This record gives sequence, C-alpha cells and structure tokens, in this order.
Amino acid sequence: MVDMNKMYLTAEEIAEILGVSKGFAYRLIRDLNAELKAKGFIVVAGKLPTKYFKEKFYGMTLQEV
Repeated sequence: MVDMNKMYLTAEEIAEILGVSKGFAYRLIRDLNAELKAKGFIVVAGKLPTKYFKEKFYGMTLQEV
C-alpha cells in the first residue's frame, strides 16, 4: 500500500497505484515534471509531488488535497 501522505511519489509507487509498468511511470513523471518546470517550479528528477499527482489523476485541486 502506497502512503499518499508523503511529499513525493516514486516511479515504483506510481506504477503500483495506476497498474502500469515502471517504464510508463517514469515517462509520466518526466512529462508531469516538465509541466511543473514550465510553470516555474523546482522539480526532483525521478519523483513527482503527491499533490500534483492527485490533481492530475483524481481531479482534485490543491485546496482539496
């Protein structure tokens, strides 16, 4: 079970949550981190902020998270 209260998710955790391969999870992280970087945020390679993941996949806003 993945702890959704931590600050960042790894590719392994994203793969488990979405039921996809680790390779696809890494591609998602790369694409979503590129979106964050374009918005002026600092990103951590290989990890994705949990709040942004929830916003993109569950339609939650940052205020709801």
